[in-house]
Amino acid sequence: MSGPRVRFAPSPTGYFHVGSARTSLFNWLFARRHGGTFILRIEDTDTERNREEWVEGILSAMAWLGMDPDEGPYRQSERAGRYAAALDALWEGGHLYACECTRAQVEDRTRGNQTPGYDGYCRDRGLGREGRALRFRVPDEGATVVSDLVRGEVRFPHAAMEDFVVAKSSGQPLFVLANVVDDRDMAISHVIRGEDLLPSAPKGILLWRALDAVGVSAGGAGAVAGAGAGADRAGGPPEHPLPAFAHLPMLVNERRQKLSKRRDPVAVEMYRDQGFLPEAFRNYLALLGWSPPGGAEKVDVGTLIGAFRLEEVHHAPAFFDVQKLTHLNGEYLRELPLDRFVAACRPWVAPRAGEWAPASGGPPWPPERFDDATFAAIAPMVQERVATLGEVPGMVDFLFLEDPALDEASWAKAVGGDPEAGGILQAAAAAYRTCEWSPEALHRVTGELAEAAGRRLAKAQAPIRVAVTGRSVGPPLFESLFLLGRDEVLRRIGAALRRLGHQAPEATAG
Repeated sequence: MSGPRVRFAPSPTGYFHVGSARTSLFNWLFARRHGGTFILRIEDTDTERNREEWVEGILSAMAWLGMDPDEGPYRQSERAGRYAAALDALWEGGHLYACECTRAQVEDRTRGNQTPGYDGYCRDRGLGREGRALRFRVPDEGATVVSDLVRGEVRFPHAAMEDFVVAKSSGQPLFVLANVVDDRDMAISHVIRGEDLLPSAPKGILLWRALDAVGVSAGGAGAVAGAGAGADRAGGPPEHPLPAFAHLPMLVNERRQKLSKRRDPVAVEMYRDQGFLPEAFRNYLALLGWSPPGGAEKVDVGTLIGAFRLEEVHHAPAFFDVQKLTHLNGEYLRELPLDRFVAACRPWVAPRAGEWAPASGGPPWPPERFDDATFAAIAPMVQERVATLGEVPGMVDFLFLEDPALDEASWAKAVGGDPEAGGILQAAAAAYRTCEWSPEALHRVTGELAEAAGRRLAKAQAPIRVAVTGRSVGPPLFESLFLLGRDEVLRRIGAALRRLGHQAPEATAG
């Protein structure tokens, strides 16, 4: 084998979870580090919960993160013949038995038992297979040891394991059987997944060894593509050894609780819509359970690939810190060349038909009011002040809206609650009507009126900024005034004065 073969096997039952994205990334990094193959396998056998749009979401999010698979996507729904063949062989070999117990019957019989789980009631009843669930006959003695690259050797005594179900009464295979068959067919060398799946590892090992015992070989290329239907029996040693396991640490929130879809912001698509850069998001995911040498946190993808070691993954839960992610994203944004920053902003400020745009909707201004040159001029100042691309429209909307929304709290603090604000605005209107129209001149004359009013410049700027932009924070004021133009600045200051009950100046320079 030229290199390891790893797989990412998500179920399309919802948005792409950040935990799934981290698992995908660690598989991808391992494959790239060792010159191996990264396989995508869609576990879509749960027809009641799966939706095709979730499959598209997985593919789209992985492409956004730059983790396109080397093989796949393969779909479990296209591999029913392989699972049926494995079940037939295991049944004939005596490794399975039929069970007709309902969940309620099992709970009634086992209530009060020291060992939880199924009690083996149907194990030796000799029931026929048709129309019944199939259980795997776990050995009575001994233990199965999972050799885990992250957690070391984990021992599972057979006495504490129930005879687990491998197929429903409908014949549909369950997770553990389908995964084992797929991993054998696809020659998977390393199973890298979340720690929540560790309890299923001994079941998979028992099934793997049972399939070896009954002579079921890996199905080869035809089986991988879903074309094979036979059991492909073969004697001799197994074609592919048991894969190595690495169970990744759980992701937790700030309360150290496991991330929940209902409680926490866990959808990768949401972060893309908010304007996180894929390289920043990928960098942060890599830090969830692993650290590159030297403890650096901002690391390019080439360094991540070269440094990644499964043996160095921590087993303690990893805190998914949105604030830390946001800070890191801001660092990435500020380091972008200006032309790349402007291009990255386009889906949020001027989306093009047929191209990806945030699901949250387009910019708040009509398309015809957007001006490329104006945005390019303000972009360097915006780049220094935003942490996500989704914040950009709110920083520049005053340039492209005829009447930007007024933040009432900002008005109340800087204008309505300041008895001298009206005088400042009147003085600004008078100065702006005749001064040279450049950022430098606007800065100078505003400083002069601030001095005349006995105020610091920042204190004098506050009512002007709110009157012109609608809020108290934004890009540098004098560059903003310059880009808006003299007439528009005077019009907005006049509107603010009228709201205060003051006489408004002429709207233009005359």
